[in-house]
Amino acid sequence: MNKSYKEFLITAEPLNIEILSSVLWELNIDGISEEINCIKVFTHDQSITESIINDALEQLKKYNLIRNYEVQENVLYEKNWNEEWEKSREVIHITERIVIKPTFKQYEPKQNEIVITLDPKMSFGTGEHPTTKICISFLEKYVKPGMKVLDVGSGTAILSIVAAKLGASKVIAFDIDEWSLANGAENIKLNQVDNIVEVRMCELNNIEEDNFDLIVANIQRNILIELADGIKSRVKSGGIIILSGLLESDEEEIINKYCSLGFNKINFMKISEWIGIAFTKL
Repeated sequence: MNKSYKEFLITAEPLNIEILSSVLWELNIDGISEEINCIKVFTHDQSITESIINDALEQLKKYNLIRNYEVQENVLYEKNWNEEWEKSREVIHITERIVIKPTFKQYEPKQNEIVITLDPKMSFGTGEHPTTKICISFLEKYVKPGMKVLDVGSGTAILSIVAAKLGASKVIAFDIDEWSLANGAENIKLNQVDNIVEVRMCELNNIEEDNFDLIVANIQRNILIELADGIKSRVKSGGIIILSGLLESDEEEIINKYCSLGFNKINFMKISEWIGIAFTKL
């Protein structure tokens, strides 16, 4: 008889994959998959219940990181879980030039294409989320050879890898959790940019370096507001910041905050309800 596992379908407002995953990965789960309007959480641990998932999400609601959520629990019987997972992962063409592929997919790059290889232990940070696509599109536009780049809340380090492949000479990637430290380090080695990208587990105030040519931050609005002064002090005059992880409803507050600190909006991108904004420091 095939072993059973649990699948939890989670919807939330906002559906910020990074924020939701930050608490869900603290539970004994096997994987997270990003769908069009929800995320799926898989676990073989039968002791994990809908109630436990609700408790984890209540913490996010308590801190106003999500407004509301719904959880649906299903029991499934596995065929070959890893095989099913791998079948659902595809090669993603982010732009005409930048391609993201899972380690287990074969892909022959076309001339001038930049191929990023990731081991998709979880779905966010593999290029599937609109905010990741927005950030990568902006990086392709603004990263110039020799730039010094800071990746705030780096997760899988996908944005750092893209910056390095586009010619940045030094990239510092940091996040606050151990998973990002381990997975980010694994991915930069996989893409042979570990001589350019340094992954750290810390907070922004622990970053002593400054004078960055470009800073990218794909995180939630409240955190971008909180980190605004720290970002300003670390980007050089004339430097560029790329902010995403944002919903349409966040646009006015983010623009007002950063323009009040001496930034000038230079670009805007929207995919579905998600947005990204690029600024330059005056």
